[in-house]
Amino acid sequence: MKLPEELQFIENARKPQHRTEARLDGRLCVITGATSGIGLQAARRLARGGAQLVMICRNPEKGARVRAELAESFGAQADVVIADLRDLDQVRAAAEAILQRYARVHLLINCAGVHHTTRVLTPAGHETVFGVDHLAPFLLTRLLLDHLIASAPARIIQVNSEGHRFGGLDLTDLDWARRRYFGLRGYGAAKTAQLLTVWELADFLAGTGVTINAMHPGEVRTEIGMNNGLLYRLYNRWLIRWFLKDPAISGEALYYLAAAPELQSVSGRFFNLTIEEVPARHALDRALGRRVWEISESLAGLPPLLREPG
Repeated sequence: MKLPEELQFIENARKPQHRTEARLDGRLCVITGATSGIGLQAARRLARGGAQLVMICRNPEKGARVRAELAESFGAQADVVIADLRDLDQVRAAAEAILQRYARVHLLINCAGVHHTTRVLTPAGHETVFGVDHLAPFLLTRLLLDHLIASAPARIIQVNSEGHRFGGLDLTDLDWARRRYFGLRGYGAAKTAQLLTVWELADFLAGTGVTINAMHPGEVRTEIGMNNGLLYRLYNRWLIRWFLKDPAISGEALYYLAAAPELQSVSGRFFNLTIEEVPARHALDRALGRRVWEISESLAGLPPLLREPG
């Protein structure tokens, strides 16, 4: 029996995944979250495929270790730009450094993410999961957008999550000041906001040679959430992790989305690893997406980009 559309993600997770051996020689990739988990696996696969990497990292020591590994294992050129994505001023500084150092950006992968079980605020007062998982990649993407367009064909990949199905997005209370905070709902709110802005940016980029897609990286072992309390960490490490897969599958999936020739013109889609999928209905509300876009621009201190409809 075929599952209803809302549950199709369960079946998609079991399907054979697409792969590609297309090369990325001479292509510059900016990636966040490359020092562990999914981002590290993606960085390794991109390096093996010939890409030049610019890794935006919070921890200089970890960034240096990954850079050395990529050079030794793959002969890859990998540079590190330091920024804490909780601080939008640091995101702006990282983007400015990239714009000054590199004439072209061919690929942007927003991979870094956090999950909190309690309400935590960024230095600017935003709820941290919304700030790191949505506002930071939104801002970074906007700041690098002209470079990406000038480098076309180019691709943007937002590492999203099936967690968007938890919902939780309330535009009148983005920082959960009036609601009781639930980790899964906070995570769902951030991922929903990110998806809604993907559709808006895909429309804007039509005809530019730049594509943007979102993907769920699979149920894999990562360090996300390990910043939480002892009970959560024990639950994650000694129970949940036994049922999770090797994050290398996520790296391979990201490489497919980044390099596969058949995806060169595919934009505005959501993938479960490499299988195209329909997101939850609340993440397809284009009127809501327009409002999220405008609020995100305001919170990130950006001028308006999109034209008014009609």
